[in-house]
Amino acid sequence: MKALVLSGGSGTRLRPFSYSMPKQLVPIANKPVLAHVLQNIKNIGVTEIGVIVGDWAPEISDVMGYGAQCGTQVTYIRQDRPLGLAHCVDIARDFLGDDDFVMYLGDNMLPDGITAIADEFRANRPTAQVVVHKVADPRAFGVVELDSEGNVERLVEKPQQPRSDLALIGVYFFTSAIHEAVASIEPSARGELEITDAIQWLVTNGADVRASEYSGYWKDTGNVDDVLECNRHLLSRLRPEIAGDVDAVSQVDDQVVIGAGARIVRSRIEGPVIIGENTVIEDSHIGPYASIGRDCVLNSSAVSDSIVLDRAEISGVQGLRSSLIGRDAKVGTGNWNTPHHRLVVGDFTRVEVAA
Repeated sequence: MKALVLSGGSGTRLRPFSYSMPKQLVPIANKPVLAHVLQNIKNIGVTEIGVIVGDWAPEISDVMGYGAQCGTQVTYIRQDRPLGLAHCVDIARDFLGDDDFVMYLGDNMLPDGITAIADEFRANRPTAQVVVHKVADPRAFGVVELDSEGNVERLVEKPQQPRSDLALIGVYFFTSAIHEAVASIEPSARGELEITDAIQWLVTNGADVRASEYSGYWKDTGNVDDVLECNRHLLSRLRPEIAGDVDAVSQVDDQVVIGAGARIVRSRIEGPVIIGENTVIEDSHIGPYASIGRDCVLNSSAVSDSIVLDRAEISGVQGLRSSLIGRDAKVGTGNWNTPHHRLVVGDFTRVEVAA
């Protein structure tokens, strides 16, 4: 079995971050979303991985590499513009050959893994097997309807009156029969080759198409609130590890990870918290639920329920929470005698300040 990971989207809901980095590289618990995805794939025994990339191809390959260090082989496949998930299968045809494969959206977090579902696919080997999750409002998703025996009967993209609460969550298992289905469909009204149309073509033509319900934690990390929620979930599972230096007057809770070369000086670290390598924290209160990247400097600040990316600097800011601070950002109180705010922000930025 091979894997096809889709990492070519533009990430409009994560602006302004997606102007300067691909959404798949946003870190959750100090690890890019795409790294979590590739680890899940490796955990099911798949080592040949094709990654669909768009304009961010160089940035993604620079961070993720080609798999040698973690025992996989990563091949990057360029998609010039987003033309649908089924189009990704089409352009990956040479890489996939006639092998079975798992297709996985590169911005989806399933921290409980997909091992059991992969084992189910290998044991039964249906033509296709989709992974679904029960959602409160299916209207925003592709929805799967099952027959009386539990087989897939119909797939509907974002129905206004859904007849099922089973949403597609971006993981699919296919045999090579999917290639004929992709070649047989036409672009949808939005000009894309839809994978739901290809799977429906299989169903209509009598193929064995099944659904497996994923009961673990799932999050599409498409916007800031979902990124922060997912970060909280992963931090709640942290196993403590302190590789950096903590001075005698600092207080560090049990559920804390401190990277090598990091220094904690006169500070309180209230877990769960993860702090990256070579970061310096002085006279500050960090946590709970904070991820601080590498080479950051935090001084006289309080940060909780937030993600701070590599090389950011925060000085003299109290009560910073529910925030996502970008790489090399500088957040501080300034040097003025009168209280006011100074902001340097990009397009689509959201800023909330105390009244």
